[in-house]
Amino acid sequence: MEETISLQDLFKTLKKNLGIIALVAILAVTIAGAVSFMFLTPVYENSTQILVNQEQTEAAQLTNQNIQTDLQLINTYSVIIKSPAILDQVIEQMDLELTAEELTGKINVNTAENSQVVNVVVRDEDPKQAVEIANTTAQVFETDIQELMNVDNVSILSAAVLKENPSPVEPNPILNMAIAGVVGLMLGVGIAFLREYLDTSMKTEQDIEEILGVPLLGVISPIKEEAKMKSNTTTNRRKRGHVNGQEEAATGNRA
Repeated sequence: MEETISLQDLFKTLKKNLGIIALVAILAVTIAGAVSFMFLTPVYENSTQILVNQEQTEAAQLTNQNIQTDLQLINTYSVIIKSPAILDQVIEQMDLELTAEELTGKINVNTAENSQVVNVVVRDEDPKQAVEIANTTAQVFETDIQELMNVDNVSILSAAVLKENPSPVEPNPILNMAIAGVVGLMLGVGIAFLREYLDTSMKTEQDIEEILGVPLLGVISPIKEEAKMKSNTTTNRRKRGHVNGQEEAATGNRA
């Protein structure tokens, strides 16, 4: 026999377990906030911009062909910036206790579409060090690219600057707590329906008919506690009255 659940039953289940759902969601948000503020290390981001452009002279003017050539070279430059040839010098100049591979994980190079500007973005746990890595990488690349590719079309457009009160880009406590709240609600709803599914007790007449597959012949109404107490009190009074009557009759006979 197939078991069907109506929309009304779903709402009843959610309403019945509303406390559990809210508790799980609040607990998830609390844990996410505590982890974000107390255990996760903040990460700061800073960037510098490199302009790829042919040097203009009297004999050479900026043309569309030169721009297209620069745009094609940008992909090559992006690879060179994160290569050991550049990063090893950055590590040496800054005396960093990192390998070229570890430093590569802190650097991201990107460009806007059809743009001659290359963004060197650095993330680090120390905001000051993020600024220094970004600027040193750009300076080393600007110097070495002339020897590596025999070109002079690279210049630093804007250097990274350390702000007075830098804000970390990671973690984002508000976002983490919002995600945890949604996950907590989903988990709470799942627990609610799981409890309802595992609850095999029969609570209504319909449950008996559906589970046993037999028609219901009669129902015994529940007796309220107050009515039962009143009934017991009345019975006790009657018994006491009957006993008192018997005692009075016995006294009269003796007299």
